[in-house]
Amino acid sequence: MKSFKKFLVVLVLPLMAFSAAHKFYVSVTNVNYSEKDKALQITSRVFIDDLDKLLLERYDIKAKLNTDNESPLADEYLEKYLRSKFVVEVNGSTASYSYIGRKYDADVLIFYVEVPNIELSTLKSIQIENEILTDLFEDQQNIVHLKFGNDKKSFVLVKSRTKGMLKL
Repeated sequence: MKSFKKFLVVLVLPLMAFSAAHKFYVSVTNVNYSEKDKALQITSRVFIDDLDKLLLERYDIKAKLNTDNESPLADEYLEKYLRSKFVVEVNGSTASYSYIGRKYDADVLIFYVEVPNIELSTLKSIQIENEILTDLFEDQQNIVHLKFGNDKKSFVLVKSRTKGMLKL
């Protein structure tokens, strides 16, 4: 019996160490220019469980994202939140964007956004402000990749620095 208790301690102790591990909070956003569509095409990948927690804490909605019991209000509130926390500026002016929709990929939700009617010849700067989940998680990092032809720039945006700019 004594050896069984030792065996149990040896088995359970390492598992307890993993449960106390800190989670990494991150989103990844890609901004590309489509010459064919004359538009900025944006995808943003965010962990589903983080968005579930956000919708519950901010809007009191049990979204149950990516389940058979997903709330019918989920999409409406996800778009509302996205529009309040994600801003695109083109040439120093706030650009309106179309929320195309979302899809799931394993444990990630992908947002699709487009800023239409952008002429490459008039494009001088693009600024992205991304505060997604920074109001919920102190350690949230929002990585943004901007790509326009040969011009590329990446930013790691955090709660204290939520904006990044690419000058062309």
